[in-house]
Amino acid sequence: MPALVASGTSASGTSLSVPADDSPEAGFARDMATHHQQAVDLSFAVRDRTADEPTRTLAFDIINTQANQRGMMMGWLDQWGLTQHSTAKPMTWMKMGHDYQAHDGSLMPGMATNAQIAKLRSLSGRDAEVFYLQLMIEHHKGGVEMAQGYVDLARNDTEKRLAQSMVIAQTSEVQLMTDMLQERGAAPGVPAS
Repeated sequence: MPALVASGTSASGTSLSVPADDSPEAGFARDMATHHQQAVDLSFAVRDRTADEPTRTLAFDIINTQANQRGMMMGWLDQWGLTQHSTAKPMTWMKMGHDYQAHDGSLMPGMATNAQIAKLRSLSGRDAEVFYLQLMIEHHKGGVEMAQGYVDLARNDTEKRLAQSMVIAQTSEVQLMTDMLQERGAAPGVPAS
C-alpha cells in the first residue's frame, strides 16, 4: 500500500514515477502544508478567545481537517524521499507568474501577516470572532486558488482528489463565514491595521 501512495496510480492503472523535487506535486504538498499550518494556528487563537459555539465549532473543524490534511501531505513528501521545505519561492510550481511579495510573515496569498496574528491574539469575544472570520475568508480564498492551481496541473490522482476536496470544502466555508460575519453586523475584508 505505501508504494501505491508514494508513486500514485492513475485511473488507467499505470504507475506514476516519484515526483521530482520541483514538481507541482511536491510544491503543492509543501506550500499547502505551510498554508494549512497558519489556518490551524489562527483557529487555535480564536478558540481560546471566544465562548461563541458556532465560532468554536468552525475553528475546531478547521483545526482537525487542516491538521490531518497537512499530515497527509508531509507523509507523501517523506514517502517520496523529498524534503518538507524548499528554497524555491512559494507557488512557483504553479507556473502562473505569481508575483506575490512575501511580507511580515505572509508567505502566500491569503496568509495573515504577523501583525494581523498579533492583533487577533489581542482581541476577545465578538471582536475576535469578526477578525478571525475576516482573516479566514481571505486565507481560504488563497487556499482555494492554490488547490485549484494544483488540480489543473496534477499528475497524482490521490493528491488531486485531496486538492479537489479542499476547493469544495473551503469554498463552502467561505460562504458559511460570510454568513457568520453578516450575523455579527460585519462584512468580509480585512481592515487595514
